[in-house]
Amino acid sequence: MPRPVLPGQWGDPPLNRRAPGFRSPTVCHTEPVDLTGELKRRALAEGFDVVGVAPAGPAAGADRLRRWLDAGMAGEMRYMARTAALREDPRCLLPGCRSIVAVAMSYHSALPPSSAPGPEGTVWVSRYAWGRDYHKLIKKRLIRLGRWLDDTVGGCAWRAAADTAPVLEREWAARAGLGWIGRNTCLINRKLGSELFLGVLLTDIALEPDRPVPEHCGSCTACLDACPTAALVHPGVLDARRCISYLTVEYRGEIPDALQPPMGVMVAGCDLCQEACPWNRKAPADLHEELAPAPHRYRPALSSLERLDEEGYRTWRRGSALSRIPFDAFRRNLAIARRNMDE
Repeated sequence: MPRPVLPGQWGDPPLNRRAPGFRSPTVCHTEPVDLTGELKRRALAEGFDVVGVAPAGPAAGADRLRRWLDAGMAGEMRYMARTAALREDPRCLLPGCRSIVAVAMSYHSALPPSSAPGPEGTVWVSRYAWGRDYHKLIKKRLIRLGRWLDDTVGGCAWRAAADTAPVLEREWAARAGLGWIGRNTCLINRKLGSELFLGVLLTDIALEPDRPVPEHCGSCTACLDACPTAALVHPGVLDARRCISYLTVEYRGEIPDALQPPMGVMVAGCDLCQEACPWNRKAPADLHEELAPAPHRYRPALSSLERLDEEGYRTWRRGSALSRIPFDAFRRNLAIARRNMDE
């Protein structure tokens, strides 16, 4: 079973041996007593809210991923198809991988949700982009954890990833006991809810694994009902081509006319299916100061964003996870928000 949480906590391409987050073995392993427990305590000390371990092996979700890709539901995210084979088994990323350490950080906020009325003339930027770029934040902490493990055992192979490598993070987080994959396709933790940033540390050390937890969605369909574009075509199946997050962040073309009105004033991502999830209602909020919203990205005025030139846009998004949205796509999103606001 997962270890009890501590007080105040809640408890690519082919392998590149020079890439940040990768470390190859140097000497024989000399494992201390309760290495897994020490590693978990270290992970919590790094600022992660919950940590678990899963044994490495073939990914159970590989077949589902293939079916999803074959159905065209990835839209223009062609990198998903290019890296599908690597996602099938973490040992493709780290030869000799025996354990996967999964971590999560909550970005749940007590600020009013997107479904609540906001100040007149303002638009919505998804919570994940309010604060610092989670990719860099989590990966740096995982790298420190990997270096600690390497020093502690006297040399090991490891690789850190935070949505930065072809690995099925949600599956490994679920197999490590951090939660279950809900009907909105997000990992859900009973105490933290679903607004979680995930990361994994692959290693060739055999750590004590945790047990998966049962799913607790029951008969609830709140997330499916809340999606204004019917992107959740079945429980646990998301058609990215209809998803507002995909359309505003990943998609580069003209957004279909039928999908524009349901976007409302969302210009970067969407939080509706998570806002509707009952497990987020009692989740603790604002656990991490570094993820606190930058004032200019929480409900910004549409008129102020429309005045930004390309350099101004880069300044506005600096330090956030919004770098995937090019300026032209952002202007497209603003134009749709303007039409929806004026109608």
